[in-house]
Amino acid sequence: MRILLIEDDKQAAAYLVKGLNEAGYNVEHAPDGRDGLFLATSEPFDLVIVDRMLPGLDGLAIIQALRAQGHKTPILILSALAQVDDRVRGLRAGGDDYLTKPYSFAELMARIEALLRRGQAQAAVTTLEVAGLHMDLVGRTVARDGRRIELQPREFRLLEHLMRHAGQVVTRTMLLEAVWDYHFDPQTNVIDVHMSRLRQKIDKGSDRPLLHTVRGAGYTLRENP
Repeated sequence: MRILLIEDDKQAAAYLVKGLNEAGYNVEHAPDGRDGLFLATSEPFDLVIVDRMLPGLDGLAIIQALRAQGHKTPILILSALAQVDDRVRGLRAGGDDYLTKPYSFAELMARIEALLRRGQAQAAVTTLEVAGLHMDLVGRTVARDGRRIELQPREFRLLEHLMRHAGQVVTRTMLLEAVWDYHFDPQTNVIDVHMSRLRQKIDKGSDRPLLHTVRGAGYTLRENP
């Protein structure tokens, strides 16, 4: 999936590009409005993330120009302007979603995922399957190759998050936010402990390990390391 990020704040842009790359997305960054509009109209993207206030050409002008040219690419607006009127103007200009700063990376990821799947008719997901690992979200059960695996509630949430992002690198920050609802680093080994227990349970007795550590980045759930 290709994402265009139009953001003039160098620090904020670097943080987003790093996080989105770690999540498996291919990100192109434009530092101002004019460059952003040029890229958005000259290359195909699955999603555009645009800051509201930009030098050269502001975010709303970019959105209006894209919509006027018939571009239907989903657009997520990032802005420090949090008033209702500001959000309404952004959506009426053609934005598909509006996220105010400061925001959590987990919420940003959730909104990106929602925009990418919007318009695709999908049945409600009740099961997850990865290389013989089966999770029943309704019955709250897990099995691998027919072998029942007993998990504690936190382990179940952890595995569910990994399975929903199978094949992607899931960072420690993402896990802390999604599974523990921490928006800071508690400076503990809580993730390492739970990952060790989860690995023992799902990979026990198998010559095909699924849970892998990506050194310096995080974890990934997939059949091949």
